[in-house]
Order: sequence, then C-alpha cells, then structure tokens
Amino acid sequence: MRLQRPALMLAAVWWGGITALSFLAVPTLFASLGPAVAGPVAAKLFSLQCWAGVVIGAVLLVIVQRDGPGGDNAALLALVCLGLMLALVQEFGVAQKIVTARASGGNLKLWHGVGTALVAGQWLCSGALLWRLSRPRPAIDQPA
Repeated sequence: MRLQRPALMLAAVWWGGITALSFLAVPTLFASLGPAVAGPVAAKLFSLQCWAGVVIGAVLLVIVQRDGPGGDNAALLALVCLGLMLALVQEFGVAQKIVTARASGGNLKLWHGVGTALVAGQWLCSGALLWRLSRPRPAIDQPA
C-alpha cells in the first residue's frame, strides 16, 4: 500500500478519538458534572466525534481505493464503510432519539443502549482497521 502511513495515522486518530471520548472524557464529565449538565455536553462531543469519523472515513476510502485492488483492500474498504455507516446512523438516527427520549420521558435506556452499541461498533471497526494497517508488509525486491 503506497499510502500506508497516512492511512495508518488516520485510523489511529479515528480509533484514538473514540477511545479517549468514550472511556475517558465522557465518564469524567458524568462523574464531575452530573447527568443534567454532562448529558448535553457528551451529546455534543459524540456528534463532533461522529463528524470527525465521517471525514476521516471518507479520506480513508479515497486512500484505500487509490491503492487499487489487492487481497487486503476489500477488507479495509469494508471496515471503513461499516464504520462510516455506524457513525451516520448514530448521528442521524439515534442521537435525536436520545434527545427526544430525555425531553419527553421516552425510552432513554433503549436509545442510549443503541447509541452505545453504534459507538462500540465504530470503535471496533476503526480498531480492526488500525490493526490491519499496522501489520508489517513484506518487503518488495528493488532492482539493483
């Protein structure tokens, strides 16, 4: 893969952003500020992370596609597409359901669980992508 390093860096930023937000920032928000204040802030942070994932995923699609057909490219493209789809469903399908459920007394537990599953799916996709991109590649013999 000619563009392996840029793709690797983007995958690392995608996975690292989700990791930092989901396992550090949001739990700290809720522990420090309480649900009434932390909830809207966390929602905004997850929305920003979603859009970062969409931009990173789109760039990764271009990079992986430009590399041409290969044994691993189909798997890489599938991981990027799945991660993008999960991010878009989270942003346009579930995020508003969480806000509405919180305001109207709807099934917040259900929608929060679905949102958590979508973020976990993005985390797994970006992690698998990072893992695949970081594998050592066989050296290509150069003519003397």
